[in-house]
Amino acid sequence: MKAARFIVSGQVQGVWFRASARDQAQALGLRGYAKNLPDGRVEVLAVGDAAAIDTLAAWLRQGPELAHVEDLERLDAHEDEAGEGFVTI
Repeated sequence: MKAARFIVSGQVQGVWFRASARDQAQALGLRGYAKNLPDGRVEVLAVGDAAAIDTLAAWLRQGPELAHVEDLERLDAHEDEAGEGFVTI
């Protein structure tokens, strides 16, 4: 089991980014969350299979149709930070 935290910068709030990230993560069988940060970025925590996390990371670089991702930062995380399922906060 792997865990990663992503910080997504750009036009990523108000464009269905969190809901789309949740849908992608659920389809990949990941646990975690997507939440808006006060500075306009989105934080995504993903826990699960390493290949599934890499697939989500590739999707996060693009985001949904209305988003414009400028930067994606990947940080280490601990699997205990995620609850059951994948939620938006």
